[in-house]
Amino acid sequence: MLTDSIATLAGVGEKRALALNSLGIATINDLLFYFPFRYTDLKVKPLEEVADQEQVTLKGTVVTPAVLTRFGPHKSRLNFKLQVEHAVVAVTFFNQPWLKEKFEMGVEAAIFGKWDGMRHSLTGMKLLATQNQEEPGLAAVYPVNKSIRQQTLIALIKQAYEADGDQIVDVIPEAIRTHYRLLSDQQLVAWMHFPETDAQAKAARRTAIFREFFLFQVQLQSLKTQTDAPQNGLMIPYDNQALRQLIATLPFDLTNAQKRVVNEICADMRSPEHMNRLLQGDVGSGKTIVAAIVMYAAITARYQAALMVPTEVLAEQHFAKLSQLFADFPVRVALLTGSTTGKKRRDILADLASGEIDLIIGTHALIQDAVNYNSLGLVIIDEQHRFGVNQRRILQEKGLKPDLLSMTATPIPRTLAITTYGEMDVSTIDELPAGRQPITTTWIRKNQMDLALQRINEQLAQGSQVFAITPLIAESEKIDLQNAEQLYQDLQQALGDKANVALLHGQMKPDEKDTIMRAFSDNIYQVLVSTTVVEVGVDVPNATVMLIMDADRFGLSQLHQLRGRVGRGKKAAYCILVANPKNDTGIERMQIMTETNDGFVLAQKDLELRGSGEIFGDRQSGMPNFKIGDPVGDFTILEVAQQEAKQIFTTDADLSAPEHAGLAHYLSQNRERQGSLD
Repeated sequence: MLTDSIATLAGVGEKRALALNSLGIATINDLLFYFPFRYTDLKVKPLEEVADQEQVTLKGTVVTPAVLTRFGPHKSRLNFKLQVEHAVVAVTFFNQPWLKEKFEMGVEAAIFGKWDGMRHSLTGMKLLATQNQEEPGLAAVYPVNKSIRQQTLIALIKQAYEADGDQIVDVIPEAIRTHYRLLSDQQLVAWMHFPETDAQAKAARRTAIFREFFLFQVQLQSLKTQTDAPQNGLMIPYDNQALRQLIATLPFDLTNAQKRVVNEICADMRSPEHMNRLLQGDVGSGKTIVAAIVMYAAITARYQAALMVPTEVLAEQHFAKLSQLFADFPVRVALLTGSTTGKKRRDILADLASGEIDLIIGTHALIQDAVNYNSLGLVIIDEQHRFGVNQRRILQEKGLKPDLLSMTATPIPRTLAITTYGEMDVSTIDELPAGRQPITTTWIRKNQMDLALQRINEQLAQGSQVFAITPLIAESEKIDLQNAEQLYQDLQQALGDKANVALLHGQMKPDEKDTIMRAFSDNIYQVLVSTTVVEVGVDVPNATVMLIMDADRFGLSQLHQLRGRVGRGKKAAYCILVANPKNDTGIERMQIMTETNDGFVLAQKDLELRGSGEIFGDRQSGMPNFKIGDPVGDFTILEVAQQEAKQIFTTDADLSAPEHAGLAHYLSQNRERQGSLD
């Protein structure tokens, strides 16, 4: 059976089973759907068409006895000569002594190996066929490790396919397969592993890419269907008139994009279905005011709202801003962080539990066991990629199945929105408030640092502040610290008594970092040198210069995030990239940073230049590790797969229709497997 352990196959003992497990292969089904990443062309080539050092298949007749020479227990050399067309070729096999008996005089053989044109010889890698056997046209090449050899894996796949290939059931509904000319799963497995022609291999790969994307999207849609179910939701009948009164007190007009996303979020909140929405907007696009409006909406319906942020400094800034915003409204705002202790903490916890507090702002402290809510209806998570799935879930479970709004200032290309956030609805603020000045970005080489110092001196003379960043390389904090300390000393020396310079690095304790950030926010320090990425969202309106050393070591999205730390006040702001890029990609990244301030353009370009896994960093993004498809290169297929998965769950959410039986079985098996992994 397909669900049987691979240990049921002949030749798979405990050790080999563990080796296969390390490749993600635990069952017969896993083995059959463990696909090759490329193919080697094994078709026989005429000798005159073979290039020097090419890997090629030659076919001929053995014309000398095979001579085996041993050099030790596991080292040997096998030599003989093969007549190929009108030429005689010397053939050598290393460490395959068992082949000697295959090469008797007069035997016809097809051998795959590496051709040496100068010596007119072939170093054999593989015997493909002997007398009257049909040699294959293409050979699959699989991702393996030191514990499993290619030939072992291929032999096991053949064994499994011959025994259980007829049990493979289609998971993609027939109507979709017909519409997009996709193979059945049985045909897919056969042609992926054993293609006879290039056309078969291409057709199989096309189907495999769609299948991988489609099944991933089906899992996301299934999760979304469960989360959005009315029994998991909360209807928040907010007071629309009260919202209008709040908006009327703002000292600026909302942008059209802000109005649109407020309407989208409020419609979700009023609906009985659970809200799981992502609000994305470029740096400075005004996400915080949107969050304030929708939190007030929940409060007008007698629910509590919670805003969770990654750092204490950011929590304090939000608390100060929101306390001021709600000063004339019946909203009690409180701040809860790790620094909140003693009687103050006890009072806040008591007032949260009794419902006296309407809006709580804090860090991870909001999800501690001792924190209980009276009627938590809306949870907002700022810089959501900084929090794990479990942390978000714990905060949600604190309330009455509250609605969830996640916010990010990292613009997300559609590729990532479809994969990483496919189970969420996405709202986008795609315009900046009127009057916000674009940040002037320049790129200089390291030998032009005097230009950077000129700009820094000019801005300090006007009473402004400066960020100076050196890159963080996880493998070598010691080098990073040296780099930062060197920059710190250089700037101290260059600026003299014109500025107080502070140093912030990854080896400091969190409270030390907070103290320095607060002092910088209060203009006690005018220049902040940092090895770590300055906390996203930290607001220092007086900072007008962002100096980034070795800027080519950062991705475009990271550079854009850093650039967004300045220009948050009314003054003109500048970003100076210092880099000597080593290649064309590095040069292109620096140039595009100087050409656009649009985070969405940069995020898409970053995806194209660096690949999906590095946009947020693998650990943060949750970007799935697709084995066959490339979300960037195969984006059209990804988009179609998502549309088809959505359509199925729109019309048949519980997959009860006969044509969805294969899908229902797949999801059931997948849940069982996930359960056993947990």
